[in-house]
Amino acid sequence: MGEVLALVEARLSSALGEPDARAAVTFLGTDRIEVLRFIDGDIVRYATLGMSAQPMNDPKDPLADPVKGPRAELVLSVRAGLADTDNVLRPLAVLASSPQVEGVIVAPGNSMDLGEPLWPQAPFSSVLVAESGGLVEDLELAEPMDPVRFLPLLPMTPNEAAWKRVHGAGELQERWLKHGTDLRDPLRRSVPLT
Repeated sequence: MGEVLALVEARLSSALGEPDARAAVTFLGTDRIEVLRFIDGDIVRYATLGMSAQPMNDPKDPLADPVKGPRAELVLSVRAGLADTDNVLRPLAVLASSPQVEGVIVAPGNSMDLGEPLWPQAPFSSVLVAESGGLVEDLELAEPMDPVRFLPLLPMTPNEAAWKRVHGAGELQERWLKHGTDLRDPLRRSVPLT
């Protein structure tokens, strides 16, 4: 477990630079989750560290493989200085612990809902999980382990989350693209949905 996390942290640092802050959260019955903060000009990025220590498995599977299975970490990028986004550390740790707590397999196209704002006065309480491989390349691990995928999180307003449930992730992403939505704006409004 420690070896995997050391490799994950090295990959994050090579892609995003050295973290300027880190916080750790431990929930009862789960492994520790850290959230690292990286500053890149006017963009602040938060990345989890610890979610990939164990593979994600179907909780209904009585013979879950302790080695094979998808592994991931979460990455959130927002514009700095517009909102108190540092309070996203605990919500991110909650999302990262969901595979251990709820047996959820986090994958691109999934919605993850916190039921509360991502940070104080945030217009978002849920996120859309995007495809990996862009900002931070997937990390190959020794066989038979699956690679670690660094999954970007795209904050969604409640209206966008409801629209996504009906129309799908691809349709919502197309709508964002069509309207030139700045998904890193921590104060943005919902994209037009009609």
